Amino acid sequence: MESMAQAAHEEQAVEVTEKAKRRQYSAAYKLKILQEADGCRKPGEVGALLRREGLYSSHLAAWRKARAKGERKGLEARPRGPQAKVPDPRDQKLAEQERETARWKARAELAEALVEIQKKVAALLGIDLPESGGKRS
Repeated sequence: MESMAQAAHEEQAVEVTEKAKRRQYSAAYKLKILQEADGCRKPGEVGALLRREGLYSSHLAAWRKARAKGERKGLEARPRGPQAKVPDPRDQKLAEQERETARWKARAELAEALVEIQKKVAALLGIDLPESGGKRS
C-alpha cells in the first residue's frame, strides 16, 4: 500500500527548469576554437573538439564565414531583432498637422451643431430668423 502511495507521489513531482537562454560566445573564444579546428589533421579530431566544447558544425561554418569577412569584427556578437528606425521629421510634422486638422474639424462640426440647435429653438419659440446667404450684415 505504501509503495503505491510513494509511486503516486513521485509521479506528481514535476521538475521545473529555468527558462532556456541563448548561448553567446566571445570573439576570443570563437577564434580559439577556429584555430583548434584548423589545427586538426586526423579524421574525427574536429568532431571530438565539437563534442568536448558542446558545439555544432554549423557554429564552425558560420564563424569561418564571419572570419573571412573581417577577422575580429565578423566574430563579434551582433544585437538581435530589427534595427531601430530614426523618425523622419517630415513624418512628425505631418502627424502634427493631421492632429490639428482633426481638432479644427471637430470644432467646426460642434459649431454647426450649435447653429442647428439655435435654429430649432428659434422655430419652437416662433422667432423668424433672417435667411442669410452666407453674408453677415
